[in-house]
Amino acid sequence: MIFTDLPLHNTIQKAIAEKGYTHPTPIQEQAILPILKRKDLLGCAQTGTGKTAAFAIPTLQILLEERNKGNNGSDWSAWKKQGIKCLIITPTRELAIQIDENIKEYSQGTGLKHTVIFGGVKQHSQVIALNRGVDILTATPGRLLDLMNQKIISLKNLKIFTLDEADRMLDMGFIHDVKKIIKALPEKRQSLFFSATMPNSITTLAKSLLTDPIRVTVAPISSTAETVAQKLFMVDTNNKQKLLRDILFDRKVKSVLVFTRTKHKANKIADFVNEIGVGAAAIHGNKSQNFRQNALKDFKSGKIKVLVATDLASRGIDIDQLSHVINFEIPNEPETYVHRIGRTGRAQNTGIALSFCDATEVAYINDIQKLIGKKIKIDQEHDFHTTHEISNSARKRQNFKNSQSKGGRGNRSGDKKGTRSSDRNNKSSRNGRSSKNSHSERNTKSGRGGRKR
Repeated sequence: MIFTDLPLHNTIQKAIAEKGYTHPTPIQEQAILPILKRKDLLGCAQTGTGKTAAFAIPTLQILLEERNKGNNGSDWSAWKKQGIKCLIITPTRELAIQIDENIKEYSQGTGLKHTVIFGGVKQHSQVIALNRGVDILTATPGRLLDLMNQKIISLKNLKIFTLDEADRMLDMGFIHDVKKIIKALPEKRQSLFFSATMPNSITTLAKSLLTDPIRVTVAPISSTAETVAQKLFMVDTNNKQKLLRDILFDRKVKSVLVFTRTKHKANKIADFVNEIGVGAAAIHGNKSQNFRQNALKDFKSGKIKVLVATDLASRGIDIDQLSHVINFEIPNEPETYVHRIGRTGRAQNTGIALSFCDATEVAYINDIQKLIGKKIKIDQEHDFHTTHEISNSARKRQNFKNSQSKGGRGNRSGDKKGTRSSDRNNKSSRNGRSSKNSHSERNTKSGRGGRKR
């Protein structure tokens, strides 16, 4: 199948052709036609597989058909009075903005109106945009509920509801907000539900939302893209920054997304990278929306070479030309590893994922390799290579120690971090943990190492 085979309006076909789309990805190929037939859809696909286009393109087609029905597309006043016709809910500000930007590109020339709303900024400009008339609204749950409670937003004429990154919604504690939003939706609607994983809690939520849905499963979370080359560096904790420095000084390394577990560590690594003369910025939940957007803009343009992020901020980062992902700290949930390295090797490009593993993280690497079904190649050709071994009994002690030290800590600052106990099926053992320190925002420094791509 190619995109020109799909029954799409000429304006939409032109827009996606200008984006360079020719052949749909597997999720797009399986989802677009059922959505066009007005079916509810349950999609299981990890980030980076083309989900946004899978629901946005058919949504635009349906709205065009509805608008043009009976008036030849000339009298739009009645259409405008209906208010919001499509609502897309997603967990993070970055991802909401990214979806809205894609909709802007796909809808060029259609006359359909769209906007995005999210928390962390004043609502004034968002309210102005809503009052001008919106057909497609992309929102994070908190700000949406706030504006609904203020009677600024009405969903009574909604035709299509899309819930994206549903499993992440649960991880971030949005489930109650999502349920409140669902209760406010009109009973007669089309619903689209996307999640990277399908635990029982997600399946139950999907059943409450969807009616006789078409099920689509593509690229399960246990798989890593073949376009991403993975390497593992065994290194002592106090040598991780030195190893990072050596990698960043390699001229072949053009753009790097560095992952840490905590906000404090993200700030610390960004400061270190700037100190060695390589442009860097850190993004996480404690950074303002404007700072985060400016940092992403500088990173995408090549003004800075390194972006340091926590997992909470990672899902909104969509950069086709990203050359490297570095796990400065190994995630303690193996699924998170798949999400992280999925930031590179996108849009038919290749990428490299490097993971720095110290002695306390070997158990996490074992879990990751078990999930993805293969060993990650160990790179010994660096100055800081060491050998880490943890026996089964030591590993059990480490897991028990982690569960005891992390289990009772509250999530004061908002970036959640799961704790893996020795019983991995006990989901309730995953509790929040955050850094005790909160740093003020620092100005982004480009430095001598920030190279244009």
